[in-house]
Amino acid sequence: MSPGEVCWRLGGKLQESADLCLLPFRGKLLGWTRPTGVGANGDGRWVSPAVLGLGQQFPTAMEDLPAAAEGWRTDLIRRADRLCENRLTLFDLSDHYLGEQIDWNYEYAAGKRTPVGFAPHIDYRDYSRVGDAKLVWGPNRHHHLVVLGRAYRLTGRDRYARAVLEQMDGWIRQCPYGLGMNWRSPLELAIRLINWAWALELIRPSGLVSRERAERILPAVYRHLWEISRKYSRHSSANNHLVGEAAGVFIGSSYCSALRNSEVWRKESKEILLREILEQSHPDGGHRELAMGYHLFVMEFFLLAGLAARNAGDEFPPCYWERLERMFDFLAAFAEGGEQLPMFGDSDDGYVVDFASQGGDFRELLAVGAALFERADLKELSKGAGEATFWLLGRDGHERLRRIPAASTRRQISSRAFPDTGYYLLQCGHRNEVDRLSVTFDCGDLGFGPLAAHGHADALSFTLRAFGREVFVDPGTYDYFTDRRWRDYFRGTRSHNTVVVDGQDQSQMLGLFLWGRRAEARCLRWEPCDAGGTVVGEHDGYSGLAGGVTHRRSITLDGERREVLVRDELRGSGRHEGSMYLHLSEHCRVWGSGAGRFTINCGKGEVVLSMDPRLTVRSFAGCDDPIMGWVSRGYHQKTPSTTLVGSCEWSGHLCLETRIWAGPAPAG
Repeated sequence: MSPGEVCWRLGGKLQESADLCLLPFRGKLLGWTRPTGVGANGDGRWVSPAVLGLGQQFPTAMEDLPAAAEGWRTDLIRRADRLCENRLTLFDLSDHYLGEQIDWNYEYAAGKRTPVGFAPHIDYRDYSRVGDAKLVWGPNRHHHLVVLGRAYRLTGRDRYARAVLEQMDGWIRQCPYGLGMNWRSPLELAIRLINWAWALELIRPSGLVSRERAERILPAVYRHLWEISRKYSRHSSANNHLVGEAAGVFIGSSYCSALRNSEVWRKESKEILLREILEQSHPDGGHRELAMGYHLFVMEFFLLAGLAARNAGDEFPPCYWERLERMFDFLAAFAEGGEQLPMFGDSDDGYVVDFASQGGDFRELLAVGAALFERADLKELSKGAGEATFWLLGRDGHERLRRIPAASTRRQISSRAFPDTGYYLLQCGHRNEVDRLSVTFDCGDLGFGPLAAHGHADALSFTLRAFGREVFVDPGTYDYFTDRRWRDYFRGTRSHNTVVVDGQDQSQMLGLFLWGRRAEARCLRWEPCDAGGTVVGEHDGYSGLAGGVTHRRSITLDGERREVLVRDELRGSGRHEGSMYLHLSEHCRVWGSGAGRFTINCGKGEVVLSMDPRLTVRSFAGCDDPIMGWVSRGYHQKTPSTTLVGSCEWSGHLCLETRIWAGPAPAG
């Protein structure tokens, strides 16, 4: 930890002590922030509606909706009706009843009320006291208020607008400034603030935001802005949290522009966003946290903030939009190879605003990018998505998306390198068709900054998608706080398609979001060709073992033969045990025929796997002790799958060859 960070953290502790003493006074002083011009119906100068781009593009009656909107409307009404009954779907809680009155300080999965004391003194990682923090914060991000707001705009039914205001009133009553879990994390305040702005703007034509309501809401907005802006994440904590915090302050202060200090906050948050889009992403477009879930998360923050600035006439410079487009390019490259994205790194299903039937859908983001940058390739990959485009860019933006011409010919996918990020794609076949083969190879850093908080010990791991379906997968994340064993398993080396030596992880786990010794990986050779190519990488994560072991892996895709060859070399003195882990998608069915040969049916075709004959292979599925054979597609969700583990002992130099043949593409 640098001297600057030590001073910053000590200053934070002193600030906490002062805050605790001043809390009773601050709660009152921060309440008197009403700007002039709040009209009898709350329609005065307290907001700047143009910031969110709704304006006249969305009259309450919603005439001239896109043809696809009837499907959105049906699903939206169903969801909104359940929300009016206080039923919410969150992680592994499906259509869960929150009670007649929602308790905003309750962890509904664990069934426990969370502490409501001084927020900085609450240890949000202590499951015994607070349950899973994600299950507390999830409902309090207020994504669902935007769902209700959208339902109001598509139907004109006041019950949805009233539900938004009633829930906001309940939250403001139950969550006084500075107390409880909902004031614990500035990022959570920022996400809630963005959703408040959108929800309020969506229901503003109802006339239900009265002067009385506005005078209750504005102090709460002000407290959010004030609290975030003085507690921006810094130093080793300045990862996606800082991006989200700045986006929340920028959008909140731009929308509620009449609040005292709003101009100061807006300028400061803008400077942070302009700096961090370059600091937290690589020139090749990859996010520096090396986690696909967080790549999507920060993209959405940058997108929403950039559009808010554009709508307000405060356009961000070209370099901002150029880097954002590079991030879209990165996403598009990984979307080419299959129906789902590789799940490398952490993911907690985080997204910012629910603009579509499924919040956080990467295809909705691709559709927005297609309309924004007028990109036919992004439109093709979005596969008909466009609901988020409608809300973010209006009817004009949705029409612009519709007018982008479709690809006139079968588009071949190619091998791609992202050397700054450290990811390599070996690919062949055609976009959106069943002849696709796509291999992802990880030769990057562990993660971003001193903490590498959301990285996994996955150096030289690979994934394989065939026929558009996942075959060999990164099993995901599953959990942060509930059980340390599961947290460590899903981010450890044995939960990735790579080699484990002497049962050790490549990098040293020190805490839930903290690493010590790290494996250093590097790409040694990159030779793409028209139908695949070769990539070679190496890491030193086992150099600290007795005898010092180096792992080198080469992967070759021969698209014409539809074959992948994985060659692993392990060098070091002394005797060691090596284990190769291969994790199959949960939809795959596996049959063994002896001598390390397996046939895998992935639903659209068959894959034949031949492991090195020197390996003794065991199969695991849905095991708790040891934890093995699981795939997690969402936070707190896991499904049994097959994991193959091939092990052997060796001395000196070992070379293993694994062959994977994807079979012919199915007819039609």
